[in-house]
Amino acid sequence: MAYHEFHNGVPPKSIASSLLVFIMIDLIFLSRTVAPITRKSFDTTAVFFQAKDAPRRSLPFSRINDYLRTSNKPAVKTIQSSDGDVIDCVPIHQQLAFDHPKLKNHKLQKQPSSGTESVNHFTKMGRSNELRQLWHQNGSCPSATVPVRRTTAEGILRAGSLERYGRKFHQPPTAISLSELPQPFDEQGHEHAIAYVNDDQYYGAQASINVWRPTVEISSEFSLSQIWLLAGSFNGDLNSIEAGWQVSPELYGDSNPRLFTYWTSDAYQATGCYNLLCSGFIQLSSDIAIGASISPDSAYNGSQYDIQILIWKDPVTGNWWMKFGDDFLVGYWPTELFSHLTGAATMIQWGGEIVNTQPSGQHTTTQMGSGSFPQKGFSEASYFRNLGYVDASNQLVSHMDLHATAEHPNCYSIQLSNDNDWGDYFYYGGPGRNPNCP
Repeated sequence: MAYHEFHNGVPPKSIASSLLVFIMIDLIFLSRTVAPITRKSFDTTAVFFQAKDAPRRSLPFSRINDYLRTSNKPAVKTIQSSDGDVIDCVPIHQQLAFDHPKLKNHKLQKQPSSGTESVNHFTKMGRSNELRQLWHQNGSCPSATVPVRRTTAEGILRAGSLERYGRKFHQPPTAISLSELPQPFDEQGHEHAIAYVNDDQYYGAQASINVWRPTVEISSEFSLSQIWLLAGSFNGDLNSIEAGWQVSPELYGDSNPRLFTYWTSDAYQATGCYNLLCSGFIQLSSDIAIGASISPDSAYNGSQYDIQILIWKDPVTGNWWMKFGDDFLVGYWPTELFSHLTGAATMIQWGGEIVNTQPSGQHTTTQMGSGSFPQKGFSEASYFRNLGYVDASNQLVSHMDLHATAEHPNCYSIQLSNDNDWGDYFYYGGPGRNPNCP
């Protein structure tokens, strides 16, 4: 895996919440497995549990069994990661993506179309260290397979319902054009500090994203740093393609920063999901597991690490490709998934997002980025660097008219800049609750 590391002294310019499952010990053991739970007495059992600061809910295990049976495809090899993940090596043509009704007749695209090779030269981001995701310590997947983080009953139980599992659920309340500031998420507890462009048509975006391990106050909140490519409006037809890193105790069961993707074609209402938790994104790489832990992460006044992500549209097929680092072509979002993104994106966003559930009636202490405000600068505040977008001629534009916004700058903020080393870049983030953010 390609990372960039900056050592202290060489800067450039310038939880998991407690889960009480009231059920027998052997059921807990069985919930860890991919195999369906077969004891007849379990099929109609409602599993009751209580997550911290959440209402008591129940899930019938028969529904969980059905979901696991559908989502966990047969593997030719299984790898146990040191962080607790189980990685299944699934044949490319048998991955969950092809269960999507719009992809039943989809022809697998194994490489970007001829004539689009220039995307391999978009990322000019400096020296990289070749590191692996944690699961690579214990093995690798064979060629012609893709590594898939196994879905477990425990993960579903943390979400509280199958409908919530692996989804953002913004549900923006009003119709807002993408030509306006992207603020409707705030009414649902989602807060941002972002840079954006929205005065053109965009066919891709790139950035190097500084990786940290922010503190998340309660399990139902998260902290992420990502790229968004958007088209449509927030009144129900928003199309979004997203990728970056995320800390989400509810989704992953720990506080590790993890590589993630997301997509939706209806403003987060009924379509799309994180990673490979639903059908849609087609993975090709046998080296990168979406949803797996990123290691190492950055340290205050110490070594800094970042990941490089490039997303671009294939001008021939219309599929949206994702590249990770200099070497890994991860896969693509098929054009059939979308309505507006069958054409161009009309807005790109780069930055951080958190969920503020106002625990105890106060603003959350969930951190964004490193947990420091952008004024702290290199090795203390988190950054995005080498921002760029792909234009209609399939060329990278690395200097642009960036805008910035943060709904609550006393909680999380952003500071734009540029220079010859990092091009367009910014520092962003914050600690959440503090004397100026009650």
